[in-house]
Amino acid sequence: MKRLLPLFCLVTVMIACKTETKETKIESKTISEEKKELTIPEKIAQAHGFDNWANINQIEFTFNVDRGENHFERAWMWQPKNNYVVSKISKDSITMYTRSENLQPNFIKVDQGFVNDKFWLFVPYQLVWDDGTTFSEPVKEAAPISKEEMNKITLTYSNDVGYTPGDAYDIFYNEDFLIKEWVFRKGNSKEPSMVTTFENYKDFMGVKIATEHKTADGSFNLYFSNITVK
Repeated sequence: MKRLLPLFCLVTVMIACKTETKETKIESKTISEEKKELTIPEKIAQAHGFDNWANINQIEFTFNVDRGENHFERAWMWQPKNNYVVSKISKDSITMYTRSENLQPNFIKVDQGFVNDKFWLFVPYQLVWDDGTTFSEPVKEAAPISKEEMNKITLTYSNDVGYTPGDAYDIFYNEDFLIKEWVFRKGNSKEPSMVTTFENYKDFMGVKIATEHKTADGSFNLYFSNITVK
């Protein structure tokens, strides 16, 4: 377990995560709203099956990271409509809580882990769930790993929201609006903090999830297993 702790810390802090519970709100659309031109983030979310999210009552998944000889994992059960979360780090370490704006202090550390892992799982949906975000205009640019020309937008979080505010992400997506790669820049730094793929997409009740994220040299692999959706 001691070997896993540094990796745990790395994974926890490297993603700008939101503490809001906006994703639990499912609002009906008027006819005029349906006809309104979608933004790029909305098109990306829809390409990943966002229209089917309203049908999801529960999702279970295991978040895994392999880096060198180190392996880290933690399992979750989430009921998004009531924001009920079960953390299952091990059979002897299970935490149950309901996410809210006034989360009790003893749940903060667990919630930071959940928000981080959920963020990786649902990046396309976080684009429309999260507050305090700004998006650049789309441009054509060579993706950092594949070197293929793709569309790119930059997502930036404000400095006063979430567990790790102020971070930025350069998101590369294809003509079908599926995310293929991204660059994470901690604190909106100019230099990349991490660059990974989005690959091995799988469909769960119409929700499309990239189940693997790898660095160019393959030394880092973040992936999801044991995904079940109800």
